[in-house]
Amino acid sequence: MRTIRASEIGSFLYCQRAWWYQIQGKPSENQADLASGTEIHSRHGQAVFTTGCLRILAYGVLLLGLALLVYALTLQFL
Repeated sequence: MRTIRASEIGSFLYCQRAWWYQIQGKPSENQADLASGTEIHSRHGQAVFTTGCLRILAYGVLLLGLALLVYALTLQFL
């Protein structure tokens, strides 16, 4: 019994002939477009990862600033 992946179902729903060619092992004729799409997805993934890291860094800087503010106010009122 063969495992059916979600991407395979998507291929079937989009174009049954393309799905059949894929099952038969026939290579796609638009390899350049596929490579371009893979590159775009890779760059987007890197951008999402970088944005997440910057968000974590921003929260860290915010918490550090709040801690320094509390420290300064504590010293001022003591």
